[in-house]
Amino acid sequence: MAEFDEEREWIRQSERGDHEAFESLIRRHQRMIHSLTFRMTGSLADAEDLAQETFIKAFQQLAGYRGESKFSSWLYRIAMNLCLNWKARQERRQRLHSDWAQHQEGEAGLDSGRTQQIQNALLKLNPKQRAAMVLTTYDGLNHAEAARILGCSETTVSWRVFAARAKLKKLLAGLKQEERPRE
Repeated sequence: MAEFDEEREWIRQSERGDHEAFESLIRRHQRMIHSLTFRMTGSLADAEDLAQETFIKAFQQLAGYRGESKFSSWLYRIAMNLCLNWKARQERRQRLHSDWAQHQEGEAGLDSGRTQQIQNALLKLNPKQRAAMVLTTYDGLNHAEAARILGCSETTVSWRVFAARAKLKKLLAGLKQEERPRE
């Protein structure tokens, strides 16, 4: 029971902005949360990000913890929701990537199964062009929405997408030529 009382005191102190008390809560539950996020993602990097996001969200929502369940259960629920949202985003990205890759394959005449090569080509774009392509092609945003996110004009987004498509076509054309049988 002393452990429960100690945890309740850390929660009260954390609600008052005591970061050291919240660090104590993190230390107590870090292994459990990291284990969950790793089992849900299968990736150490994603698991670490989601565990960190869990504790940030918990700190932000600490006033919402009513103490009706154990703190660990409340924390576990936050982590599980973040993992499920992460999984849905991953599936959406993969689906959009696959759709985009199929579209590019059709335009460039590439065989199916070239998704990784297309991703590599995308990574060869400069970051601003890549961001414009990802927002408009993968995430389905219009140029005005992408411009707001990127902090630039719609014209700039349009230009970046145009330039990115031109570069991707060249890169993918190179892949197509590599695939031709040698005579």
